[in-house]
Amino acid sequence: MTTATPSAANAHTGTAPAAAQASVQTRYTRGQALPALLESRILILDGAMGTMIQQYKLDEAQYRGTRFADFAHDVKGNNELLSLTRPDVIGEIHRKYLAAGADIIETNTFGATTIAQGDYHMEDLADEMNRESARLAREACEAFSTPEKPRFAAGAIGPTPKTASISPDVNDPGARNVDFDQLRDAYYAQAKSLLEGGVDLFLVETIFDTLNAKAALFAIDELFEDTGEVLPIMISGTVTDASGRILSGQTVEAFWNSLRHARPLTFGLNCALGATLMRPYIAELAKLCNTYVSVYPNAGLPNPMSDTGFDETPDVTSGLLKEFAQAGLVNLAGGCCGTTPEHIAEIAKALADVKPRRWPSQYRDADGDAA
Repeated sequence: MTTATPSAANAHTGTAPAAAQASVQTRYTRGQALPALLESRILILDGAMGTMIQQYKLDEAQYRGTRFADFAHDVKGNNELLSLTRPDVIGEIHRKYLAAGADIIETNTFGATTIAQGDYHMEDLADEMNRESARLAREACEAFSTPEKPRFAAGAIGPTPKTASISPDVNDPGARNVDFDQLRDAYYAQAKSLLEGGVDLFLVETIFDTLNAKAALFAIDELFEDTGEVLPIMISGTVTDASGRILSGQTVEAFWNSLRHARPLTFGLNCALGATLMRPYIAELAKLCNTYVSVYPNAGLPNPMSDTGFDETPDVTSGLLKEFAQAGLVNLAGGCCGTTPEHIAEIAKALADVKPRRWPSQYRDADGDAA
C-alpha cells in the first residue's frame, strides 16, 4: 500500500522526528492537514444521512423527479439517487451538519456501487451518483471552511448488500453471491468517481465482512497507483452483537490486524450497538491501534416508535462519547443511525475541551512522546 500516517511509519523505530513526520504527511495529495488536526484535537464527523432524509418524508414521485418519472421500477428508498433528483435536500443536510460543528462530512454514497444499485436496476447511474454526491459535499465544505476550521469531504464507501465470506444459502456453505474481483471492480469505479468529484479522503465504513473491505482497500490502492493521488483512508467496522465480532466472525483485534496493512488515518467502529455496548471494543482498539481511533455509534438501540427510529437524545449520546474521550479512547467522534445535527452539535460541544487519545505506551519513545 502507498498510504501512510506519521505513527504507522515510525511504530517500529519508537521515534518520530518532526522532519520524518512532515515527510510522511506530505505524501497525501489531499487532506494534508488532517494528521496535524487529529494531533491537536478530537475531530467531529457528521451524523446519519438516512435519518435526515427520512425526516423529509419524500414519496416515490419525489425520489424520481422529472428525470426518472417513467422509470420502470420503484426507487423510493434509493437515497443515493437523491443526489441527482433532489440535490437541494442532500446539500441542506450537509450544511446542517457543518453548521453543527462537523469537521468531516460524508458523501451521500453509502450504497453508490454498481453492486448495491443493482437492487434498483440503476447500475449505470453509479458513476454519476458518486461524482455528484462528491461535488455537493465539496461545495458545502468550501462554504463553511475557514483558515481556523477547515472542513473535509469524505467519500463514503459502504459494504454493499453482498458478502464475499458468507454463503447466502444455508444448504450450501460454499455458495457466494459475489466474489473478490467483482467487489474490487465496483469499488474501484466508485472511488474513481468520488476522486473526480473532489473528495479529500475515503471512508470505508460499516464493514461487516473483512474480505469486502480488503477488496475496497485493494481497489483504492490501485487507484492511487493509477492516478498518482494519495488520500487519507478511514476504516470503520461494525460489531453486530455482544460477542464482540463482526458478521464474518472476526474479533476487533483480528479485524485490526487484517486491515492494518492499509495504514489508515483512522481506524474504529460505527453503527450496530450504540455507544454503551460499543465501549469495550473501542477500548480494545485504543490499546491496539498505532493510528487514530474513530467512533460514531448509533443513537442507542433501534426503536420504531421514535421519530428517528432510535431512543438516545443528543445529551445522552454526547455524554457517552464524552466519557470515551475523557478515558483517552478516541481521536474522532460522530454519529451513525438515528443521530441528527442536534446530536452532532452536542457531541462537538461535549468534546471541545477534551484532549485527543495519544498512542499506547508501546508506541511511545523514552521521553513519553507519541511515536
